[in-house]
Amino acid sequence: MSDSTEYVPPAVWTWNKANGGRFAHINRPIAGPTHEKELPIGRHPLQLYSLGTPNGVKVTILLEELLALGFTGAEYDAWLIKTLDGDQFSSGFVEVNPNSKIPALMDRSGPEPIRIFESGSILLYLAEKFGVFIPTTPAGRAECLSWLFWQMGSAPFLGGGFGHFYAYAPKKFEYPIDRFAMETKRQLDVLNRRLEHSEYLAGDTYTIADMAAFPWYGGVVKGWLYEAADFLSVHEYPHVLRWADQIYDRPAVRRGRRVNRVVGDPAEQLRERHDASDFDVPPATPPVE
Repeated sequence: MSDSTEYVPPAVWTWNKANGGRFAHINRPIAGPTHEKELPIGRHPLQLYSLGTPNGVKVTILLEELLALGFTGAEYDAWLIKTLDGDQFSSGFVEVNPNSKIPALMDRSGPEPIRIFESGSILLYLAEKFGVFIPTTPAGRAECLSWLFWQMGSAPFLGGGFGHFYAYAPKKFEYPIDRFAMETKRQLDVLNRRLEHSEYLAGDTYTIADMAAFPWYGGVVKGWLYEAADFLSVHEYPHVLRWADQIYDRPAVRRGRRVNRVVGDPAEQLRERHDASDFDVPPATPPVE
């Protein structure tokens, strides 16, 4: 006899109620803008529209690393997109990213603006534009891109899978938490086995593959994501821990993690970044989100 509480999918799914949870008011089964609003444009060549989530942090880490190397063409304005308020559904944002997800980038350094969306695509675009943080040999480039796209394909199981059901779902259920915890630990083991024999993901050199993976998997093992480090027994992955600490020691990484951040320690928040000197300004008390 089946459990009377078991969900039986209908023959045709229809959207007739909110799905509950923290993000219910911004989830919908259709694309496109919900309101008219243009995006602001600052004075720098690169205009970033983002939020300090792991996907957003990938890009600000790279931009800060580029600036640390002296690439003045990497100067950028980082505008805050408050996703819980639905900023990503404005007409201006949808023009830059029709998928309505952060981060989105406009490169205004040339005669015609270029839009780039999806975090992995932005990392690859900037690495190729400035000719750094991506290997130049065919074998090195292949290894770097393999790990970059591994991250892009794997992290949704960590974030939208494990993170959602463990930390954000309005009700906790054993099956989805067990399913995605198992997959998250498998992914951590993939990284741990690689990093046991390699200083960085693509080899001996720090690349965009590390910048892509660190905000997610480094965030998990360092206890920043979902408060799940103990639950996932991250001590079992010593090589991931070593790698995460090594990357976090980089000043550009610490700066990049602050940009567009609106949660946590106010001293670690830089809600918008329009100049390098913004990092030196004492943080104001942030408004309630």
